[in-house]
Amino acid sequence: MFEAVEDLVVEHADLETKLADPSVHADQANARKLNKRYAELTPIVGTYRSWKQTGDDIETAKEFAADDPDFAAEVKELEKQREELTEKLRLLLVPRDPSDDKDVILEIKAGAGGDESALFAGDLLRMYLRYAERVGWKTEIIDSTESELGGYKDVQVAVKTKGGQGATEPGQGVWARLKYEGGVHRVQRVPATESQGRIHTSAAGVLVTPEAEEIDVEINPNDLRIDVYRSSGPGGQSVNTTDSAVRITHIPTGVVASCQNEKSQLQNKEQAMRILRSRLLAAAQEEAEKEAADARRSQVRTVDRSEKIRTYNFPENRISDHRVGFKAYNLDQVLDGDLDSVIQACVDADSAAKLAAA
Repeated sequence: MFEAVEDLVVEHADLETKLADPSVHADQANARKLNKRYAELTPIVGTYRSWKQTGDDIETAKEFAADDPDFAAEVKELEKQREELTEKLRLLLVPRDPSDDKDVILEIKAGAGGDESALFAGDLLRMYLRYAERVGWKTEIIDSTESELGGYKDVQVAVKTKGGQGATEPGQGVWARLKYEGGVHRVQRVPATESQGRIHTSAAGVLVTPEAEEIDVEINPNDLRIDVYRSSGPGGQSVNTTDSAVRITHIPTGVVASCQNEKSQLQNKEQAMRILRSRLLAAAQEEAEKEAADARRSQVRTVDRSEKIRTYNFPENRISDHRVGFKAYNLDQVLDGDLDSVIQACVDADSAAKLAAA
């Protein structure tokens, strides 16, 4: 059934030999690449070996069962283990998203609904910050524009594992979980500014991109136009009194990134470059990989109430993900960061679709 895995076993052994050679680690970029591939193959090879061993054990148990009926129960137990290992191996062999181990930059933008949409964008930000805290990720607000009522017109957040890129088990990085959050999120509730108690519908958009390392994206400094300007929004010491805000335009693609949250122009430039690299990486992946393009088409195109992936219904305490038919009545818990069941429904649906297409 899994004859092709034998090639992966050979590749795994070859990688083990190479990584044991000290000279390989002189080239850190190559060593990191080999380590990443080795980590990807290790669970596959381990599960395959258990699957094969269980098959051998079943044959042995059947031979003994011919003379001793007590072994019949052991055969059934081993066959059950074999079925579980078969399913586990099938899932491990599902084509992986190469960015699954990456950290992300998550952007939330208010859309239809005015002030209420900005308040909802703030609720989404708190939801993601609390979820990150629950799973042990680090977060950093890179740039934001607050609304008058305390919400956010837009906000950009870096979300990463505590050890940085590649610090998790394969497929368990930030992108592996948060990539399903991209799209239009719709809220139905009575706004704080509503005096008649009527339920309003508004929307906010979420865009998630894998954060690029410098080795992922080569940027020619001659291709950049860097503009500086005075920060807007709430004032602070030297924040909106000097030209510290930075806008960087990548001329060949027209991709723009800006930052005004930091006090110094240099810090804002560094943060803007992080955003620019992640956007250029996402653009390159969209162009090079049809699957990546299809995945991102489900993300924000226009922040319109009708183009939604998820609805947050406050009167019913209900959350619904329209892509996979998920529905639960624990909206208060979800907004407090209990997102795992919602995300897992998307992960399972994605895996099922890939298995069906394999």
